[in-house]
Amino acid sequence: MNDDGKKNATSEAQFVLLGFSDWPQLELVLFVVILMFYLMTLIGNLFIIILSYLDSHLHTPMYFFLSNLSFLDLCYTTSSIPQLLVNLWGPEKTISYNGCMIQLYFVLALGSTECVLLMVMSYDRYAAVCRPLHYTVLMHPSFCQLLAVASWVSGFTNSALHSFFTFWVPLCGHRQVDHFFCEVPALLRLSCIDTRANELTLMVTSSIFVLIPLILILSSYGAIARAVLRMQSTTGLQKVFGMCGAHLMVVSLFFIPAMCIYLQPPSGNSQDQGKFIALFYTVVTPSLNPLIYTLRNRDVRGAVKRLWQ
Repeated sequence: MNDDGKKNATSEAQFVLLGFSDWPQLELVLFVVILMFYLMTLIGNLFIIILSYLDSHLHTPMYFFLSNLSFLDLCYTTSSIPQLLVNLWGPEKTISYNGCMIQLYFVLALGSTECVLLMVMSYDRYAAVCRPLHYTVLMHPSFCQLLAVASWVSGFTNSALHSFFTFWVPLCGHRQVDHFFCEVPALLRLSCIDTRANELTLMVTSSIFVLIPLILILSSYGAIARAVLRMQSTTGLQKVFGMCGAHLMVVSLFFIPAMCIYLQPPSGNSQDQGKFIALFYTVVTPSLNPLIYTLRNRDVRGAVKRLWQ
């Protein structure tokens, strides 16, 4: 078969997403639970986006980046969860080759973007607490837009690199992906050749997009902690803990599972454990983010009251 024939055969092929088929008794329960979390994600993140847009008091860098994060979480969950719900509900668990390629690209792009965006948000908190007199200059609206664009562009560029190298690898005869969505480590397990170069590339870029942002985030909060300890005002302390505590919780919920998946070789992961970890950061974390940022948040409560009035 010539090259064109091989490409056509590949593009017409379908993958079987095994997902949670080893636990058929759990599929209905998982369907209901995941659907509830998905609806929470849609409602909560849309609420933050609409509220930040409508209330002029929330036209600040913090809520600009939070709106970006909410939109990103909407896209991130929608890139994999509807397919998972279809597979859990019906007997068919297939996805086309092109569909798998698109899903892989967007899941990886949006995940990488979130790593960079959370780092940008920590810098915003650092500037607000440690450089309050220069905050409006440091976080000028045009600079905030530049930081947001840089986050999205870097994430999508990283994903383009990984997607190209992953789908360039020849696959074995079967097309059974032992995961609930198309993910780099799961697809590399289908390869007929040595994938150590791909695994090394994945670990290097994951280190850049996971470890470096995490180190910078922790450095920002180290500086914030030192500034907080010098504060005399109890009200100021409470406000700082309210602003930064929520962000630190979101960072923990996202980065810890991501490190468990992407900072070790695919062969080193327990496949079943990896599925449940991925289920946590694709389903649970995006649904909790709106709650974490809005509960006990005076700015949000005030904005809701103003809209009702």
